[in-house]
Amino acid sequence: MSSATDNSPTDTQSWRHGLTPYHWFVFAVACLAWLFDCLDQQLFLLARSGAMKKLLAPGMDPKLYGGYATTIFVAGWATGGLIFGAVGDRIGRAKTLAFTVLLYSVCTGLSAFSTGWIDFAIYRFITGLGVGGVFGLSVALVADSLPERSRTGALGLLQALSAVGNIMAGCVAIVLGNLEGTTIPAGMAWKYMFLIGALPAFLCVFILLRLKEPEKWVKARAEGKLTGAKFGSYASLFGEARWRRPALLGMCLCIAGVVGLWGIGFFSPELVGDVLERSLKKDGVAPDKIAKAKTVWSGVNMIVQNLGAFCGMMAFTRAAQRWGRRPAFSVAFVAAFVATVGYFQLFNGKGDIWMSFVMGFCQLALFAGFAIYLPELFPTRLRSTGTSFCYNVGRFIAACGPFLQGQMTVWFAGVNPTPEAKLAAFRDACGGMSLVFLLGLIVVFFLRETKGQPLPEDTAPVKWMSMKA
Repeated sequence: MSSATDNSPTDTQSWRHGLTPYHWFVFAVACLAWLFDCLDQQLFLLARSGAMKKLLAPGMDPKLYGGYATTIFVAGWATGGLIFGAVGDRIGRAKTLAFTVLLYSVCTGLSAFSTGWIDFAIYRFITGLGVGGVFGLSVALVADSLPERSRTGALGLLQALSAVGNIMAGCVAIVLGNLEGTTIPAGMAWKYMFLIGALPAFLCVFILLRLKEPEKWVKARAEGKLTGAKFGSYASLFGEARWRRPALLGMCLCIAGVVGLWGIGFFSPELVGDVLERSLKKDGVAPDKIAKAKTVWSGVNMIVQNLGAFCGMMAFTRAAQRWGRRPAFSVAFVAAFVATVGYFQLFNGKGDIWMSFVMGFCQLALFAGFAIYLPELFPTRLRSTGTSFCYNVGRFIAACGPFLQGQMTVWFAGVNPTPEAKLAAFRDACGGMSLVFLLGLIVVFFLRETKGQPLPEDTAPVKWMSMKA
């Protein structure tokens, strides 16, 4: 076990100190699995508008059905998280991780061959199943494989590197946007985005060939067979109060961040596209050039937003190491609320693109906290299950976020709205939904502080405190 000072600010050694080549291999595989997972997520967001315009029948609202597609994707994500988190605790993190990467990669590629709304939605749901399993498995794999003192820094960096996958998606959008209308037929860039998203399947080969199950998990699994301890059991997770309480609080914590990001923050490409389209139309730009410019600037926005995300997640990691998890979460939720409302009310053109950096910094910082904090709540036999439950089950609620945002936009816009009224309604809907971040702030007061503590096991009591760290 580690001492209580392993992750304290008085520890002058870097978390990287003493890691073996195999530790680095495990860390690299987990990071790549999650990075490519996020690449596929963002490619969907960037391709969503173009896909809806091509796949929907005349008269069907692309924004509304884009919200439906996102809801279906997030619901699949939640389902996959519940299923594969438990499977990972039962049969092993490495085997399950390989399967989930293969699943999300192949079905992302198949999305490019959709011929209508129905088959596109089916591919999105199955892709979500694979995407949902990766986070909990990657986090549990790193937490169980690396030394105790390296855990916080490694998990924070793992989550921060997800922003690299998001930035890669933005670069893909810029390249394809510039090729659209020349090398690529106009309006078809979305298909190429999904095909590029199929490439991570090759990672599965390396996972299957070289990645071993963590010794901690192997030992615990062997002992569990002798004692009858249940691995990956939701009955065990909720049947014991010491694990049930952190599971429910962790779920509520994640709901606030996930709804805020997927129901609001990741609709920034729509705002950027609408604002840019309005500006270009006033300047008399041809329609085909407007579509190209929107694709390119959506990619630029994605890159700027995720540069902010990387910085925000690294900042949260440092804050959590120095001051504790609860103080870091408190500041992050308030910052996310202010930044999101400000962005959707004040963004008015290319000159305001810096606001995407600020919103990305504040919103995505929370997700570094999820990667660091959630595995610190559960024992080895339930670590993947509990982490996946908290991070993903809230997505069933979060899946309503895009739907609610779309409906609120329709309500605020009224009957037969003008384009300006639709844009104003969209801004107001996103601003109103930003209140969800304050839910997370309330939950923080009921959390226990885990800074400097070893990972919990069934043999050690866990004390919960509401107002004291």
